Amino acid sequence: MTAFWRNWFKSESAPAAVAAATVEPVEGKAMTISPAAKMAAAHKPVEAASPFNMTGQEIFAPYRFAKDVLPAFMAMDSCPAPMSAGAMSLWAAQSVFHEGQGFFGFPYLAELAQRAEYRHAAEIWAEHAVRKWIKITGGTPEKRKVIEDEFKRLNVRDVFQAWAMQDHVYGRGQIFLDFDDADRPTELRTELRIVPQKISKNRPLQRLTLVEPMWSAPGAYATSNPLRADFYRPTAWFVYGKTVHSSRMLTLTSRPVSDMLKPAYAFGGLSLVQLMKPYVDNWLRTRQAVSDMLNSYSTMVLATDMSTVLSGGGGQNVFDRIDMFNMLRDNRGSMAIDKNSEELTNVAVPMSGLDKLQAQAQEQLASVSRIPLSIYLQITPTGLNATSDGETRNFYADVHSYQEKNWRDPLTQLLQIAQLSTSGAIDPEIGFQFEPLWEMSALDKSVIEKNRAETDRTYVDAAVVSNEEVRERLSNDEESMYHGVDLTDPAPEPEKDDETGGEGQPGGNSGDE
Repeated sequence: MTAFWRNWFKSESAPAAVAAATVEPVEGKAMTISPAAKMAAAHKPVEAASPFNMTGQEIFAPYRFAKDVLPAFMAMDSCPAPMSAGAMSLWAAQSVFHEGQGFFGFPYLAELAQRAEYRHAAEIWAEHAVRKWIKITGGTPEKRKVIEDEFKRLNVRDVFQAWAMQDHVYGRGQIFLDFDDADRPTELRTELRIVPQKISKNRPLQRLTLVEPMWSAPGAYATSNPLRADFYRPTAWFVYGKTVHSSRMLTLTSRPVSDMLKPAYAFGGLSLVQLMKPYVDNWLRTRQAVSDMLNSYSTMVLATDMSTVLSGGGGQNVFDRIDMFNMLRDNRGSMAIDKNSEELTNVAVPMSGLDKLQAQAQEQLASVSRIPLSIYLQITPTGLNATSDGETRNFYADVHSYQEKNWRDPLTQLLQIAQLSTSGAIDPEIGFQFEPLWEMSALDKSVIEKNRAETDRTYVDAAVVSNEEVRERLSNDEESMYHGVDLTDPAPEPEKDDETGGEGQPGGNSGDE
């Protein structure tokens, strides 16, 4: 048994680089098959295509793309040594389809995304990631306006939302930077350098093209030296027969897997759909079980003479009597039975607690997707002083972390490309920041504004700051109601009480004569 496990965990040495290659025919040796073996093979039942008929090596093998995606056969990494069907293969097969621990493949993930439980969760993440979007900072207002217009022309916001949707559904999303080179093979294979010699007003970025993961496959990548920068990182991608340098393909994988599993996952990652599958299966099974129980919670039992049926007779009278009862069975129907030889009882299943069990199975969908119930299921908390502000803030913090982790570098690259495409130069002072999703209520904003006003008055009275400095702060504060106020005119003088005591009225009269 020790040798068995040692052979399973041993793996063949991986090549230094994985590159496109053609398959050379191998001359095989002649093989003699006995008539008995032919007879046994002819009568052997054909096993159905099932994951439980697959070995562990087959389950965790590199993902197979459509033949039109790859320009030639690819020599991928070696998988662990083959093993006979046994406990390990059974565990692998069960893990794939029961716990989602194996790659489902892009077509199956696309089918699962048609179910509301999966699609709703993926759309919530994608929509919230771009709901408040970004704010261009630094530089002059004119430069920021040019970049904002360029982002609108490229439709960056909608493209990134669809990009995030691909990441949550398939585990990998890609954006092709199209400089009108889609039909230029030589240019596609070269590295895209963000320099004025490569990107300018005469050669701007034309559009951002989304490429679904089923149309692209990884090209060459190093596998022998973990210290190399391209270790298990493709330097090129095959997009339906065309070789595209990785610098021209923005690749999003928010949940990467370990290096040993990357070939099996087509160099993508875990999708939200795959993570949710065990919980969605439990929810669907619970929902159907509760529905079935509601439809058959009550069963009528008729105790009568069954000797004719049990002795092998036809028992037509018994079945006719049951059919008659079923036709009359409602709230206004009645059943007449023999007083001495028959008995009619009602066996009902208690319904208490079913709603809680079903709700718990549904709430698990929100837990694994990390979306609050108030957002995922539109369920508001109940009870005294119940609120979901804490869960909502935590979700907004997760969305912000998703933005910073996965979108900071791609957006910085697009920001530089947009500057080169519009002005021909990169301003290092121009940057961006993600807008916060959490918004204060109008009441909270008014309280904060009042506290700031009292603080300003205290500082002015204490001669710490002047009125002009307070006005400048109000003019520059984007959250202030006086944002952008003209400061060229002098500040108005406050009205003072006159000698007769009337506030704000000359002469102190109240208007009575």
